[in-house]
Amino acid sequence: MATQTPAARASRIGSAVVAGRSLMRAFFARGARRRRQEEILLDLLRQLTLMTEEIHRANLIQQYRLTVDQMNRTIDDPSLADASSTLTGLSEGKRRQLLFANREYGSLLLAHRVGVLDWDELLGHLRILCRNAVFAEYWDRTAEHRRSIPGASVEGRVGAAVDVMMEELADDPEEWWIVGPPTSG
Repeated sequence: MATQTPAARASRIGSAVVAGRSLMRAFFARGARRRRQEEILLDLLRQLTLMTEEIHRANLIQQYRLTVDQMNRTIDDPSLADASSTLTGLSEGKRRQLLFANREYGSLLLAHRVGVLDWDELLGHLRILCRNAVFAEYWDRTAEHRRSIPGASVEGRVGAAVDVMMEELADDPEEWWIVGPPTSG
């Protein structure tokens, strides 16, 4: 019968520890690999989200270009004005002015929607635009047009802000820089 020596037992325990460490490394390596794969997947999803948002902004800009191109044609060729404007009883010059006011407003709205202007910057530009008599007339004449715009939409919220500005400007035009909804800053 063979006797076991303490060195032999230590050797077996040592090899068991080594084997256990190997198993733990393999386990954690798979866990680390899985975490890395999840990190890569999350990063890809973030990039895809950013690309989707960028494509949306590009589509908004392209749609605006088409609209502006049509407005430019309408302004340049008064015979097209009847096809693109629902406002009646206007002189050719006045119709051009109102179309241009619409284009200015649309440009500010687009700048906000694509992230060029934040809310406070948009309000600042709108405060100045609202002081313009032609824009004020445009806003008044197109009030009915805006009724179909959902209030929760970006255009609905901006329209409501301009309505407040116009009302407050009518009360006190000298304090134009503070009219409208409060800024976020």
